[in-house]
Amino acid sequence: MRLFPYLERFKQSASGPNTIEYKIGEIFGELRNRISSGYNLREIIDGLDGLRLRSQAEKHELSMLYEEKIKRMGNAGRNGGEYYTPRPLVRAIVQVVNPQIGESVYDPAVGSAGFLCEAFEFMRKGGSTGAQLSTADLDTLQCRTFTGKEKKSLAYVIAIMNMILHGIEAPKIIHANTLTENLSDVQERDRFDVILANPPFGGSERKEVQQNFPIRSGETAFLFLQHFIRMLRAGGRAGVVIKNTFLSNTDNASVALRQKLLTDCNLHTVLTAPAAPSRGRA
Repeated sequence: MRLFPYLERFKQSASGPNTIEYKIGEIFGELRNRISSGYNLREIIDGLDGLRLRSQAEKHELSMLYEEKIKRMGNAGRNGGEYYTPRPLVRAIVQVVNPQIGESVYDPAVGSAGFLCEAFEFMRKGGSTGAQLSTADLDTLQCRTFTGKEKKSLAYVIAIMNMILHGIEAPKIIHANTLTENLSDVQERDRFDVILANPPFGGSERKEVQQNFPIRSGETAFLFLQHFIRMLRAGGRAGVVIKNTFLSNTDNASVALRQKLLTDCNLHTVLTAPAAPSRGRA
């Protein structure tokens, strides 16, 4: 099978990292071909080749089909669905936070990149006012607005592909464990204007990773919450999802984090959503 290695080499031949060729190379550098029959792969390629993707509406339809596939993976209990956050919830948070052209938008637990994709769509359509964007505005959206980080290989690939399908040609998604970054090393240039995220909860990190945070906890969501606070620029805004037990837990980390939100942050709203089935992310 020579197709996947050929596509992976796009990364080396691309003119730079901010090109779609480079991103295609990154995607196929992470993927492993599991289609044992070359005839089946040929049929798949022929089927894809027959798709019409000339208009923006057709590309948008494909992106919606892609996200629906991710959602169904979660509903079926399959790997990949855990990275999907329900889109009505994402849209509501994006509309309330209201990111503006020229602001930097960050998701350090990017999953399938739902927050970044919805923020892009919201801003591309002129935000809450529906204002017409200039060519310079569109260039800013494409090249200098969105950053995401993801630890897991599958989610990393899904996020890049999802953003490309939504129209972001060279998404800045970094394949890394966000929580290994020491918060004391964060400088002003590292911070962002807007943070939108649904971090994984119920997981745990090693003791040496927990040492990167002033409030030690084995709960990944609590570590991410500290990361959000540290990475937010002064006057910035964040809309994040956190498990509801955070509001009532009496352990030291939960109490200390709630106190930090009330004293160090301008906490605006806490909204409790109805219970729903979850596989790691709300």
